Amino acid sequence: MSRALIPVAPLPGFPTATTLSLEAVEGAIGLYSLVSTQAPELRFFVLDAAIHLADYNPVFTNEQIALVGDPAPGDNSVLVIVNTTGNQPTVNLLAPLLVNAGTGYCAQVILEGQEWPLRHVLPN
Repeated sequence: MSRALIPVAPLPGFPTATTLSLEAVEGAIGLYSLVSTQAPELRFFVLDAAIHLADYNPVFTNEQIALVGDPAPGDNSVLVIVNTTGNQPTVNLLAPLLVNAGTGYCAQVILEGQEWPLRHVLPN
């Protein structure tokens, strides 16, 4: 599976990445690679939070939801960026990628005023 995503604002450090390709990692349900032809150095792994992080329930502001085009309830998804440096993988729960599943518009947003960690250790 491959899905085109369109960042509504540049991803930090990758201002030229105007389109992204979300590609399923074979054999790993809910794990994807995120790449861009405009920025070949961009390659992230992201997890579908709904599948892998049952206790993760970020609250998005109306402004954040509007950034991705006000998706209908249930028509958005949340991806978290995986950090594989170090001994154990972590995910960034403080700045997830909010995706409008209907349009493909996405934005990395900061969850201000919420106590989500920047580096949440994934269980083995």
